[in-house]
Amino acid sequence: MKCFYHPDQALHAPPTFLLRGQPAASPEGPVRAELLTQGLAKAGLVLAAPVESDSPKLRKRLEQIHTPRYLAFLETIYERWQALPNAAEFVAPNIHPCGGGHHYPRHPIGQAGWHLHDMACPLSATSFQGALASAATAEAAAEAVLDGEPVAYALCRPPGHHAGPERAGGFCLLNNSALAATVLRERFAKVAIIDVDLHHGNGTQDIFYARNDVWTGSLHADPSDFYPFFWGGADEEGSDGGVGANVNLPLPVGSDGEVYLDALAILIDQLQRYEPDAVVVALGLDAHKDDPLAGLHVETEAFIEVGKRLAGLSLPMVIVQEGGYPTEHLSANLAAFMQGFTA
Repeated sequence: MKCFYHPDQALHAPPTFLLRGQPAASPEGPVRAELLTQGLAKAGLVLAAPVESDSPKLRKRLEQIHTPRYLAFLETIYERWQALPNAAEFVAPNIHPCGGGHHYPRHPIGQAGWHLHDMACPLSATSFQGALASAATAEAAAEAVLDGEPVAYALCRPPGHHAGPERAGGFCLLNNSALAATVLRERFAKVAIIDVDLHHGNGTQDIFYARNDVWTGSLHADPSDFYPFFWGGADEEGSDGGVGANVNLPLPVGSDGEVYLDALAILIDQLQRYEPDAVVVALGLDAHKDDPLAGLHVETEAFIEVGKRLAGLSLPMVIVQEGGYPTEHLSANLAAFMQGFTA
């Protein structure tokens, strides 16, 4: 299996985020990449870097999943923010269009509120470059599959599945899984994204909700009680031409590995009914019982079975790293998944 990582991802490294109204140390930082790299090494896998972290081709592909004004915001907001009187070191919103805004603002404060859905995505001077490197990593893995690799893994951080067409949230700035699917669609008529992260991939859902050429399926902690709260219900099945091409399986908070794997079996069955030509796995490891964002109670051993079942699809596949945050178990969780996948 070819595995990809671009070191410029470390350029996005916010030290804190807002949790329950209090500043807290951000679990989404470069140490994640170090721990995940160790997990790959335990599985006998080696990382390679994409050639470029930014290119016209990458920009063009990103424009297929994100709006031009959102991409322009990410690229320019830090400089405009710093020009404000008494601006904080990091870009962070203090107002949101919670009722559904009708007017797109010109002012940096208004744009920050429009595009930054929550307080988990503070932006520094180099955050956009870090996010582009993460996206380029997913792009490189997808291109490897286009070139004939049966499967490729992208170690992406910041993650991406909460990033919608013009919204950042949940540590996510650019949607890496959606980008991988977009690249695969250049060759394959039907692509499926199966999201096994603790959290619902609301950004991915939003991007493809009205389309039937990309199926999206997610198992996750029930949003009635867990982030992202406002998306991820079982009744969200797609719209317009995409009706039936979106499947959500919310699980009670605290569910164990047996419940998680039972849901995975259902989700894989739904995916197979779609009959895709290629698959993107949005791989979250944060369902582990000791993850700092824990909402489920999955043991490390369960990830071996997750890997086995996804490998059993026997389709061209890109595995994109989503969640999974620093604990003593994170490396072992990825190693377990890879052990099962390559068994």
